[in-house]
Amino acid sequence: MLPFVYLLAAELVCLVYGAEVIRDTTTYGQTVSENLFIVNKQLAPDGFQRSTVLAGLTPSTGSFPGPLISGNKGVRFNLNVTDQLTDPSMVRSTTVHWHGLFQKTTNYADGVAFVSQCPIAANHSFLYDFQVPDQAGTFWYHSHISVQYCDGLRGPLVIYDPQDPQAYLYDVDDGTTVLTIADWFHNTSTELIAAAVAPLADATLINGKGRYLGGPAVPLAVINVQQGKRYRFRMISIACDANHNFSIDGHRLTVIEVDGENHEPATVDNIQIFPGQRYSFVLDATQPVDNYWVRALSSSGVGTSGFIGGLNSGILRYQGAPDADPTTTNSTGVVLTESMLHPLENPGAPGLPFPGGADEVLNLTLGFNLPATFFMNDTQYIPPTVPVLLQILSGAQSPQDLLPPGSVYTLPINKTIEINFFGNATPGGPHPFHLHGHSFDVVRSADNTTYNYENPVRRDVTSVAIGNQTTIRFVTDNPGPWFLHCHIDLHLEFGLAVVMAEAPSLVKATDVTTPAWDELCPIYDSLTPAQLP
Repeated sequence: MLPFVYLLAAELVCLVYGAEVIRDTTTYGQTVSENLFIVNKQLAPDGFQRSTVLAGLTPSTGSFPGPLISGNKGVRFNLNVTDQLTDPSMVRSTTVHWHGLFQKTTNYADGVAFVSQCPIAANHSFLYDFQVPDQAGTFWYHSHISVQYCDGLRGPLVIYDPQDPQAYLYDVDDGTTVLTIADWFHNTSTELIAAAVAPLADATLINGKGRYLGGPAVPLAVINVQQGKRYRFRMISIACDANHNFSIDGHRLTVIEVDGENHEPATVDNIQIFPGQRYSFVLDATQPVDNYWVRALSSSGVGTSGFIGGLNSGILRYQGAPDADPTTTNSTGVVLTESMLHPLENPGAPGLPFPGGADEVLNLTLGFNLPATFFMNDTQYIPPTVPVLLQILSGAQSPQDLLPPGSVYTLPINKTIEINFFGNATPGGPHPFHLHGHSFDVVRSADNTTYNYENPVRRDVTSVAIGNQTTIRFVTDNPGPWFLHCHIDLHLEFGLAVVMAEAPSLVKATDVTTPAWDELCPIYDSLTPAQLP
């Protein structure tokens, strides 16, 4: 279970589900202020102990996943991140990205190393201060420097909508119904980078618990429900490599939200979820009182072993059921595809209803060479030494002036943009691509060769399949440099990314930085080689 605190106007009611407490607001325009400490800690979520990089509300309470951060629609977050990392075997500087939040006028708080900020050096802190005026749904946070989030810095973030138009579909939606799916590695991220091969997940963790092949039978995650109630589960893939096929024996899943966007209900039996993606689904607890397997079959490593011995598994337990492993069996049933999903509000892609019917069309072709080098349009993304936002604020405006060369695309304001991704034979796919600063309409999904302009799925992470094409559209209404990258973290590390510099001439007038942001680069640049990575 995830820790939770409920703030109702001036009245504070604490509901503690675990070691830590988080804060939720119920009034539009409230402020949530928290300290988030980034620490090294020995952890064994699957029974294998290793050094990790974790987030906690105090220096001693780092956890995996990190504490749930939540608020209501209209919330302002003041999140002070303090870097207390000391383990030289892993990256010791850090950033935190608030995945899925648009950060309008606060690009500096997007948390991407060398795109929107310099990293936070060890023994220093940085305040992420930003408003979420018009978004609600399921999000998450994670490190965005190198492959650090594979070491454990990842956690859920939920923004509740008191006027949720689909609230009539469920009875329970709180900290107990947030569901994280993760891959877990016994090697550190620096070891994964050095190996320069596709990593194999040692375990799948559901809400931070799981088992590895040949390991001890450590406790699995238990999700408690009461017969007769309907639960809104907010499922988040906080994986850094693997995708997962998710199902719950004997229960159907009605998807109502995709990546922070409300969608018309779609009932399925199995959901394939890629790194960075989120789905809210309603589970109607109408089955006999018993224990049921929760399954999240990994596409990598431990996934090849199925569900033997509780691998890739958790437990759905009805109130009154014995404390025992389930004996249920699974069936594939209906598998969710993107073509089944249609936005509840304002459906329809911008632009004209035919391929190329946009103000600007970008074609991005994925590529790969050995040793471990990924390309976008024949260019490997290599992080610049000066953040792209700082370059823009310093006067650079054109692609020729912005670094890294060949990896920055400038876009005009208030135009419809169409991006065609071509997967080619790029290994390691499907590749889940995430665009910062926006949701987008997927007019051609990786699982469908037809186009849909009338009511395509709207989200911020979509997959690009090997040998196939994916097409998205969005409107440039958010000035700033926004990262577009594969959310398989090693692929990003090896170059599978570009930067969309949106209306750079307007950034200085619309984006507000802080004195603390101005100090990040001088502090980071002063680090000695012994203080890096």
